Amino acid sequence: MTLIELLLGVLILGTLLGLSIPIYKSQLDRAKNTKAISDIYVIQTEIIEFMMNQDRLPESLAELGKKREKLRDPWGTPYQFLKIEGKKKKEVRGKWRKDRFLVPLNSDFDLYSKGKDRKSRPPLTARVSWDDIVRASNGGYVGLASEY
Repeated sequence: MTLIELLLGVLILGTLLGLSIPIYKSQLDRAKNTKAISDIYVIQTEIIEFMMNQDRLPESLAELGKKREKLRDPWGTPYQFLKIEGKKKKEVRGKWRKDRFLVPLNSDFDLYSKGKDRKSRPPLTARVSWDDIVRASNGGYVGLASEY
């Protein structure tokens, strides 16, 4: 092999790696989003089951059991839960998640992951909330906040 052939081979390999790494990272992010969505559906089901058995919503995820209290999203952050139903508006006003029209996402409880950046703010219009995985419309939607 000549030096030119060797350089050409390294150039081709570099190009292939340059194209494949961003695709791999994108697929990894999508897989983590899907895992968080799945977890939120499972936790939501357990909360509704708890509500049917106890005739009330849990105060925190800890009431669902130690397994749920310690559950982390794919980015290593605990899932966020806020009981809304039965609370005075003053108690949840600053924590209540809101859509782009500043209308609350849920009337029973909020359940979400802070997403890849591990940061969040109550209105979904805030840039740090765009990557959050949220439960909205009282469970009618679970997915990326930016797509709601």
